[in-house]
Amino acid sequence: MSTVKVESKFHWLLDNGHGGIIDGEYQTAGKRSPVYDGKQIFEGVYNREIVQMVHKYLKGNNIDSTILVPEQEDLSLLERVTRANKIYKEKGNTILVSFHLNAGGGTGFEVYTSKGETFSDKIATMFYEYWEQNTDFRMRKDYSDGDPDKEIDFYILKNTYCPAILVESLFMDNKNDFDYLISKEGKHKIAENHINSILNCEKYL
Repeated sequence: MSTVKVESKFHWLLDNGHGGIIDGEYQTAGKRSPVYDGKQIFEGVYNREIVQMVHKYLKGNNIDSTILVPEQEDLSLLERVTRANKIYKEKGNTILVSFHLNAGGGTGFEVYTSKGETFSDKIATMFYEYWEQNTDFRMRKDYSDGDPDKEIDFYILKNTYCPAILVESLFMDNKNDFDYLISKEGKHKIAENHINSILNCEKYL
């Protein structure tokens, strides 16, 4: 991962999906992996770890970014959207990336945008293009509208004023995906792929 010192083109909102841990209690019902070999992933905790790594790198390389939910509470989608829209009004030229892990027995990486052709589709395509060259996992795509992202009216995608994508980085209930996610190498690679996808957006969009 190369070090860059550039003027930031966009302000990146990093949304760590779901809650963290308060007084030893995970704040989100469900949203966790099975227990494999005595280990378990709590999605909101994992998302926070990856977001912290991404934010630290961006901050150290003059790329403007904000962690949307720095606290451990599982803030409502309404509160997340309200925060995002406030920051967009203050900063302008803002892009939101919502960090998640998938479940349901599949495998691989996918990106969601809201329905219709928007600037978010271009951002999602940049993420797909980088990940496809830098992971051995399946790339889950939908080309029915001419680009690889999947379109759905998730609340945070539909209601933010700024372009927004939601990234599902592997399936925490797939043992092969799980083993990679929980490894030190896997965590660093996932953070690195997010970072370099963002840097490519900064460079080419």
